Amino acid sequence: MPGRRLKLEMIPSEQENLKACSEMILERLNAAKSPAFLLDLDAIRFGVAGQIMELAERFQMQVATLNCAKGAVPESSAHFVGTYAGIGSAPATREAIEGSDCLLTVGYRRVESTTGFFTDKLPASAIHLNSSYVDAADKNYQGVYMAELLRFTVDSSSGIVTKKQPARPSKQLSFVPSDDPLTQDAYWKAIQNFVRPGDVVIVEDGTSSAGFGRLTLPEDCTYISGAFVWCSIGYATGALLGAILASPGRRHILLTGEGSLQMTAQEISTVMRHDLKPFIFVNHNSGYTVERAVLGKDAKYNDIANWRYSELPNVFSRDKKAETYVVHTSNEFQKVLDSPHSGMVFVECVMAWTSMMRRWI
Repeated sequence: MPGRRLKLEMIPSEQENLKACSEMILERLNAAKSPAFLLDLDAIRFGVAGQIMELAERFQMQVATLNCAKGAVPESSAHFVGTYAGIGSAPATREAIEGSDCLLTVGYRRVESTTGFFTDKLPASAIHLNSSYVDAADKNYQGVYMAELLRFTVDSSSGIVTKKQPARPSKQLSFVPSDDPLTQDAYWKAIQNFVRPGDVVIVEDGTSSAGFGRLTLPEDCTYISGAFVWCSIGYATGALLGAILASPGRRHILLTGEGSLQMTAQEISTVMRHDLKPFIFVNHNSGYTVERAVLGKDAKYNDIANWRYSELPNVFSRDKKAETYVVHTSNEFQKVLDSPHSGMVFVECVMAWTSMMRRWI
């Protein structure tokens, strides 16, 4: 038995490289006209969002995230310019990143699903901050740890006076519910207006991550998705259970597709056994819609068995009741969102797969 508790801490950076790297970054930032940050998951893993936003305020930098890093920084910030995904980005986001004369990336990994199938075009002059080293064009700084580097750079630039930008108001999307068949456009506008500060949003791979990636998180939300790292469908339903147990007292929202739900649907049984009360929205669009967009638009292998999804809570628990709904129109969906709820809410949202395919094909 050890005589004392283990103390886990990062070893110090190589000090000469740390100083030289920080000076190089500050020199580039001071000369830049359009500096920017692009954040991958490491911005969350290494807890460096605070330092990133300090530098963004100080040097008036624009900040974008990859889809898997949504929520790493406050999306209400005036510096936040959206989610970057190559040609799948909004024009302003793409210009901020690809047109930057001093782009700092944090843990950037080129994965096809986060780069718009490798359509990303980062400036050759970009400075890439990684967990233990930095690459900057023809220079490489080894033994420089990300968190220490960012803190050192913030401290070294403390003499620069900046004007803090006011936060953007919470984003609401205007749409008029109707009795027409529910579409992806109406569904995601309703979800944007439903999410509120402090929520934990768990988003599945495929249609759900593609749709939610364009939305804006309110303050203090947590975004959870394994979609753009492992692309393992079914992850989100299990992650819902873990998230609720890890953060009781917050509102939890699962956004999943029916194909993904079929992989790990049994976790709903555990959610109900523990009397947990999330919102579960199942995007029922007749099969593997993203797979249809990639390969096999009309192929049978992208079809799945058609379950009665809204009846699953009654299958998984004999004694615990859930509020279950099947909605076919945006009017029906909005009524569910506007109603008061006290238990677990399970909503099967039925729509044609063509409503999402039109956005991609």
